[in-house]
Amino acid sequence: MKNLFFPVLTTWIVGLLPLQAQIPAATAKMNAFVSGLMSRMTLEEKIGQLNLLTPGGGVATGAVVSSDVETKISKGQVGGLFGVIGVEKIRKAQNLAISKSRLKIPLLFGSDVIHGYKTTFPIPLGLSCSWDMAMIEHSARLAAIEASADGLCWVYSPMVDIARDPRWGRVAEGSGEDTYLGSKIAAAMVRGYQGEQLSANNTVMACVKHFALYGAAEAGRDYNTTDMSRIRMYEYYLPPYKAAIDAGAGSVMTSFNEVDGIPATANKWLMTDLLRQQWGFKGFVVTDYTAINEMMAHGLGNLQTVSALALNAGVDMDMVGEGFLTTLPSSLQQHKITLRQIDDACRRILEAKYKLGLFEDPYRYCDDTRASREILSADKKQAARELGARACVLLKNNQQALPLKKSGTIALIGPLANNRHNMLGTWAISGDPQAAVPIMEGIKNAVGNSAKVLYARGANISDDSVFAKKVNVFGERIDIAPEPAEQLRAEALEVAGKADVIVAVVGEASEMTGEAASRSDIGLPGSQQQLLQALAKTGKPLIVVLMSGRPLTLTTENELATAMLQVWFPGLEAGNAVADVLFGNYNPSGKLTMSFPRNVGQIPVYYNHKNTGRPQPDGPTEKFRSNYLDVANDPLFPFGYGLSYTTFKYDNLKLQATLGLNEKMDLSFTLTNTGNYAGEEVVQLYLRDMEATIARPVKELKDFKKVLLQPGESKTIHFTIDREKLSYFNSNLQWGADPGMFDIMIGSSSADIRLKGSFELKAKS
Repeated sequence: MKNLFFPVLTTWIVGLLPLQAQIPAATAKMNAFVSGLMSRMTLEEKIGQLNLLTPGGGVATGAVVSSDVETKISKGQVGGLFGVIGVEKIRKAQNLAISKSRLKIPLLFGSDVIHGYKTTFPIPLGLSCSWDMAMIEHSARLAAIEASADGLCWVYSPMVDIARDPRWGRVAEGSGEDTYLGSKIAAAMVRGYQGEQLSANNTVMACVKHFALYGAAEAGRDYNTTDMSRIRMYEYYLPPYKAAIDAGAGSVMTSFNEVDGIPATANKWLMTDLLRQQWGFKGFVVTDYTAINEMMAHGLGNLQTVSALALNAGVDMDMVGEGFLTTLPSSLQQHKITLRQIDDACRRILEAKYKLGLFEDPYRYCDDTRASREILSADKKQAARELGARACVLLKNNQQALPLKKSGTIALIGPLANNRHNMLGTWAISGDPQAAVPIMEGIKNAVGNSAKVLYARGANISDDSVFAKKVNVFGERIDIAPEPAEQLRAEALEVAGKADVIVAVVGEASEMTGEAASRSDIGLPGSQQQLLQALAKTGKPLIVVLMSGRPLTLTTENELATAMLQVWFPGLEAGNAVADVLFGNYNPSGKLTMSFPRNVGQIPVYYNHKNTGRPQPDGPTEKFRSNYLDVANDPLFPFGYGLSYTTFKYDNLKLQATLGLNEKMDLSFTLTNTGNYAGEEVVQLYLRDMEATIARPVKELKDFKKVLLQPGESKTIHFTIDREKLSYFNSNLQWGADPGMFDIMIGSSSADIRLKGSFELKAKS
């Protein structure tokens, strides 16, 4: 077989390519300004720029709050702040740096803007299920406009960690299990945040997190160790980070886990060799919350030692821990670090401030008129409603139970049916839960006087007070009613008996997912399972609306429900968005970006797995095959899955029999809406390399399109197949494609393949 591979450096490297003869004028101007400023800085002031603090007073995102912040700002010992919200507070802090510090260097102001700012959008996992890159980019653009209007210039987003274990709470912040889709979303988010001009007052600098491999934490337990081969890193976990870097992300955040036995925050291969040299990243690297200090628990030494390790690795800014501030002078004297390393880190942070326009105008983001005009504006609320609807995934719809009619009597039941506290989801630290639209309000808005809506709570989210206390760290998300569980169910059954249809809104509390919210059991709590079992026995159509920040194990619920709609945590306009889908004002088009396991014993379960030499064939379970005795291999709901109120037909596939190495193939087929509703279909292209030099997955997503069709309408859909789509990393980490046969699969999900074909890649064009 001809070797069509070439070293990874020739495709991924940017920083080592020959430099242009002339540095762009804008870059030269920045270099001159920063060099001039640094020539006047003392060692202490340079190290001060590497210090990121939080004064507290807002919503905590870690266990430590910085002390004596004002004094440190005045002394030039602070490079940036986070956890400070609002124009007035930010202007006050910035004024302290400008008026009191010797060199008047402005501060960076950052925050965790994960899925919207004050106007909260669906959680990122929900947004990813739209498969709509323009919409996702628009969500980040709106978040940037709103956050920058309130004084911020830096956001800790997007989180691009690939995750295949739904026990990990932070899957809510990411885009699921697939590297191709995750890469597209990462780039879209960066473009949305940073816009066309970073120095504009309505853009913010993105911070890509968590670098790297955090989504593969063992056992799905937060902050846990990670261990994988380099091939798996390069093939599946690293590409979304690189896509974000290629899109121009200005900063990167380290992860808590180790990589090849070395914590990411001290990993020189990761931060310097890969990120800067191979990928050509020119921005700055900030740690996660106290990540430098936490390396002591890894067994790497005292605070001075781990701080020196982080700087040597290529870390520029220390979040909260103050190890850089307190130990780098001593490490410099003891030759554990060099002045050049301090200078490089300081320069990168000053360059970020320059690019944001802060030296030109430190108060660029402190315009009260913008804040009053942009925050919670009507256009953003409307976008939140539309985004919430487009994030929904229809999992089941027997007897065409959905969409609901706006008539008769509807029993609205469940602990999340009339609950404002949990609509926003995790990591909505700037949002106001009391401003959210609950499901009951949205349904009443939708039906007006045309239908009667009866409500009963039916159950607590959980009856376990010890569990509730763990969840309620940021406020009451699980409130346990004084009535016994039996009384709550009885009230629900009484309401259900008077209704034509039951809508049960169940799931997780918002803080049952997110950071430090791993779960070993990802089923519905027992209180809610018992409620659904009781409601199903009424024989009434049972519409289950599921709120969660992760895939859940839903085998029993799937059997009980007439229809199931996964809505994630929809955000500020939750009730209106969900009602739009339930009553058919919007035809659901969401597709899962993370597989739903049948039980936790299947985890990790993901679509692009590799075959063993003894794969389980379709049909009855066979002995001496790779399978379980007690459950099927496949997930309950696979990657890419999602139903519609209409149906789609795929036919007339056209492709070439052969493809030259440097040629492109146009693949086409016809998509027809064969139902009664206008609808959007996410058509998905999967490939499989049948003659590779190393084992390849059974299928890999290589392209997709979201297509809107009216009833009876047909469109010809085109995909392009080229060498890039056929390439992968071999065992030498070389990127290339093998000549030989490839299978093509086109379908409505990774499991629902509607069209199949094959072609041969020739070694020569």
